[in-house]
Amino acid sequence: MAAVSPKFAGPIPHDTSYYAKCMLGGALACGFTHAGITPLDVAKCNMQVNPAKYQGLVPSIKLLLKEEGSKGIWKGFGPTFVGYSAQGMFKYGLYEVFKDFYSNLAGEEASNKYKPAIWLAGSASAEVFADIALCPLEMTKVKIQTSPSGTFPIGFGAALAEMSRTKVETRYPFGSLVPLWSRQIPYTMAKFFFFEKIVQLFYTHVFTKPKETYSKTTQLGVTFASGYLAGVVCAIVSHPADSLVSLLGKVENKGKSFGQIASEVGVVSLATKGLGTRVIMIGTLTGFQWWIYDTFKSTMGLGTTGGK
Repeated sequence: MAAVSPKFAGPIPHDTSYYAKCMLGGALACGFTHAGITPLDVAKCNMQVNPAKYQGLVPSIKLLLKEEGSKGIWKGFGPTFVGYSAQGMFKYGLYEVFKDFYSNLAGEEASNKYKPAIWLAGSASAEVFADIALCPLEMTKVKIQTSPSGTFPIGFGAALAEMSRTKVETRYPFGSLVPLWSRQIPYTMAKFFFFEKIVQLFYTHVFTKPKETYSKTTQLGVTFASGYLAGVVCAIVSHPADSLVSLLGKVENKGKSFGQIASEVGVVSLATKGLGTRVIMIGTLTGFQWWIYDTFKSTMGLGTTGGK
């Protein structure tokens, strides 16, 4: 890949090495954070799929521990770690690629004038590919987490084999790709747009000197705060589609269309069931993802993301 024109790249050339490092940073940022909050994810998925039984975050976790022991709250750790590492690699790495591609396409004046459009187009384009990598593993994760105890294997390899064996029923490996896109593309556009915008506001109104004059600690503090606030917005934007993805794994919804499931459950329920948990989960998650990503970038000498 040719290096991006220096007038857009800034002090660090955006060459193949730069994009490869960003991909690795994205894999680290998403894999570890998503896997680390598996218990919250198990509780959230079950609250969406069986709200009568699983009511609230803490009661759901207690119930899962009581019925299935500690392994019950860590179900799906394997596919979560592998799936979201792959997704993060493409989400962050390709965001940098597409952001530069669209900036070059628009030209210097237009790309500076319409920065938000560049952020939105770059993040949406990256997420299309990120979700193709994630989809088979996300479907496996949801099936593991929402199947009644003893009805579906919880080991990573055994679960993948079972999903493949029952692919006519489960629509594996890409049956959830459309609802995944409908959840993740708006989520990622919001995540990157609001992150970049909040960082811009911090460096325009709070830390008004050139970004490079502030310590790494300050810059990474701005990164975390911006990521957390962006995550809260993301959770609200993408929650109805997230509920649909979870409901798709339910046995009684086998063969139903997304529209049919949505009409049966109701729009209000899709938008609100498990939302409080998801706001906490995604806010913290997004804050730490950006912090890990920018910490890695800084360590590699690439600087932190965003600015005036």
